[in-house]
Amino acid sequence: MNPPCMIEARDLTKDFGERRVVDRVTLEVRAGEILVVLGPNGAGKTTTVRMLAGILRPSAGSASIAGLDVSRYPERVREKVGVLTEHHGLYSRMRAGEYLDFFAALYGLRPAERRQRAHELMRTLALEVDGDRWLAEYSKGMRQRISLVRALLHRPPVLMLDEPTSALDPESAHLVRGLLRDLRAQGCAILACTHNLGEAEELADRIAILRRGQIVAQGKAQELRAELAGLPLFEVRLGKSARRARRLLRTEVDLVEVGGQSIRYRSASPQIQNPRIIQRLMEAGLPVVELREITPSLESVYLRAVADNGALASSPEEVA
Repeated sequence: MNPPCMIEARDLTKDFGERRVVDRVTLEVRAGEILVVLGPNGAGKTTTVRMLAGILRPSAGSASIAGLDVSRYPERVREKVGVLTEHHGLYSRMRAGEYLDFFAALYGLRPAERRQRAHELMRTLALEVDGDRWLAEYSKGMRQRISLVRALLHRPPVLMLDEPTSALDPESAHLVRGLLRDLRAQGCAILACTHNLGEAEELADRIAILRRGQIVAQGKAQELRAELAGLPLFEVRLGKSARRARRLLRTEVDLVEVGGQSIRYRSASPQIQNPRIIQRLMEAGLPVVELREITPSLESVYLRAVADNGALASSPEEVA
C-alpha cells in the first residue's frame, strides 16, 4: 500500500496580470518522500511553493495539502505546513528564544511544550547557546537555521523549503541535510527548491525540473538521466594505442571520443555489444584494461532540460 499523498497539484497555474508565471504544474509528494524542484531563477519555483502553502491563490488548477484544498481552506493548510522562504522575515528586535516562543504560541503549543520543542530543534541545529541573543546579532547562516526551527515548531507533516542550505557553511548544511533525512524517515512529505545539484542528488527521492513555469522533466535521478542524456556512454581503456581500435569498432558502435589509449562510445544494446567489443579487441591483440559506463552528471541532465533560447518568465518575488 502506497503512503498517502500529502502534496498534490493538478494543472496549477498562476498569472500576474498578462504574464503566466506557473503554467499547469502537476506534481505530488507522498508521506516519507522528498521531491526536489530544480529550475533557473524566475522559473516559477517560489510562486509554486507559495500557492501550495496557501499563501498565494492559484489563477487556475487545483492543489491540496493532506487532502485539504489550498483555495478553500488556506488557514487549515498553513497549520499542516512548515515553510522556509528565501526571505526569512525575522523580527530582528526580538531575542531568539522570545521569537520562537511567539510563533510556537501562534501554532497553539502550550508553554512547557513550546520551550521543550524550541530547545530540541535549536540543539539539533547547533543553536542552543544562542537562544538569548538578539536576532539582529545572528549571522546570515544562523538566521537561516532559526527560520528552519520556526518552520518545524508545530511538527508539520508537510515541509516546503526554498534554498534550505544556501547561506550555510558546510557543517551547518550537513546538519540540515541530516535533519531532513530524519524527517523523511518519520513520514514527513518534503518539497525543496534548490540550485545545489549535489544536494538535490543526495536528498531527492524524485526530481522535478521547472522551465518557464512548466515542469519539463520529472522522475528519479536515474530516470532523468535515461530520458535526457541519450544512449548510455561507455569508455574502454586499452593497454596499447587506440588507433587500431577505432578502425575496428567504428562500424560496431557510435564512437564519441578517441584518446591515446581509450575510446568512448554510445551503445543502444550494451548487454550484447560490450562482450562482443571486448572479444574483438582481445582477438586483435589489444588488451582491455578497463570497460566502464560513464554516468552523466545531474548538472548535464539539468542543463539539457532547461536549455531554451527564449527568455525566462519571472515573477516579481523571484527576481533577485
